[in-house]
Amino acid sequence: MENKLQELKTRLLEYSDLSFVGAVLGWDQSTYMPPAGAEARARQSSLVGKLAFERLVDPAVGHLLDDLRPYEESLPYDHDDAALIRNARRSYERYVKVPVNLVGELLEHTALTYSKWAEARPANDWARMEPLLEKTLDLSRRYAECFPGYDHIADPLIDMADYGMKAQDVRRVFAELREGLVPLVKAITSQAPTDDSFIYSQYPQAAQLAFGEKIIKQYGYDFQRGRQDLTHHPFMTKFAWGDVRITTRVREDDVRDALFSTLHEAGHALYEMGINPAYEGTSLDGGTSAGVHESQSRLWENIVGRSREFWDHYYPDLQAAFPDQLRGVTVDQFHRAINKVTPSLIRVDADEVTYNLHVMIRFDIELALLEGSLAIKDLPEMWNSRYASDLGVTAPDHRDGVLQDVHWYGGLIGGAFQGYTLGNLLSAQFYSKALEAHPQIPSEIGQGKFDTLHAWLKANIYQHGSKFTAPELVQRVTGGSLQVQPLLNYLRTKYGALYTL
Repeated sequence: MENKLQELKTRLLEYSDLSFVGAVLGWDQSTYMPPAGAEARARQSSLVGKLAFERLVDPAVGHLLDDLRPYEESLPYDHDDAALIRNARRSYERYVKVPVNLVGELLEHTALTYSKWAEARPANDWARMEPLLEKTLDLSRRYAECFPGYDHIADPLIDMADYGMKAQDVRRVFAELREGLVPLVKAITSQAPTDDSFIYSQYPQAAQLAFGEKIIKQYGYDFQRGRQDLTHHPFMTKFAWGDVRITTRVREDDVRDALFSTLHEAGHALYEMGINPAYEGTSLDGGTSAGVHESQSRLWENIVGRSREFWDHYYPDLQAAFPDQLRGVTVDQFHRAINKVTPSLIRVDADEVTYNLHVMIRFDIELALLEGSLAIKDLPEMWNSRYASDLGVTAPDHRDGVLQDVHWYGGLIGGAFQGYTLGNLLSAQFYSKALEAHPQIPSEIGQGKFDTLHAWLKANIYQHGSKFTAPELVQRVTGGSLQVQPLLNYLRTKYGALYTL
């Protein structure tokens, strides 16, 4: 059994290394690659992706997993070897159903589509993207159809990102959350708007980046194992345990954009950096689900980074970095401005209260596209209709409308967006448990100290990687299942105080 387990680990390491080579190609494409390299990069990404996929679904892997089943069953459920074999089998049994040529076609198409989107969005060129999105939808359906027996065509795509969840589960959670959010949005937006005009002064790029990087270093982001670069749509990527990178973008006329995207992506990176290094190159090496991963980015960005305690400590530093722009602006005014609740056009810029309404719009649209009840050509009209009905705003152009999110232009249609709201829900649940264990955390945040919170998250979430499924991890950490109420309680308490509700 020891020899067979080692052979399985060797094969998984080859798959992991090739996958990370593909990630390097994707990172370079999103940061430094010249535009003329797009077609070649699409070919290269497809080739490397197919080579990795072939390693994963090699029949020899299936034979090893069969041979290792008695060993797996002899071990406690939470033994590392049992979890490694169990996760590897789950991946093998899922992906062996997908033709390798479909994988290659999908990777080449989405790599090329991403490059076209990076040019088309600033040019407001929906017509250029429409035929490419038609093909993405076709590929997404073909991919989902590799997994027969689903209740909804989106189910296999959702399951890949958030294992065990189906469209009907997400709809139920979203409906419960929406019921609590809509009255809160109405109560807040009925008041006089918050003055946040000073947010939109001129803030030089270099000073913005330096301020954000100082904070994430204090969070625990290790610049010996990572770096930050600029891109169109911020993301975190991992090439190895010792190489976990983040990206951001800067608007010099909005001091929030770079800072909060930096805090967000650093949250993802802290998760990956905190995984047990013994798991590197195995089926346990990575966050356990999109929702759990997003819980960490949203926790460090919002629950910590938009808290009053945080700004009691850091606002003097921000004022020192931008003395002219913030002259006469108090910490009360600044804290209220960065937590201003108002219906808006852009998901990544949305406040905590309205953010999930943006996600729900995208999720509903994805389901309609996959079902065939909505055509790509009608997507902009549906987008504008939902934004008008749900948030009371209408995009003046496609750039801030249907072209704003990278997801449909750099991957499948379906399976991505629900993770953002699941992450918001879990961030509140996890943080509540951290406070139960360490009530002093808010006061420590007010001193610019994050070690206690970071250590708790690492011990309870990060170190486990994918050893447990998301439902198993939530049960271990909170003693229950995914819940809507903790997030609603957090929002009502925080914004009730800010808006005197």
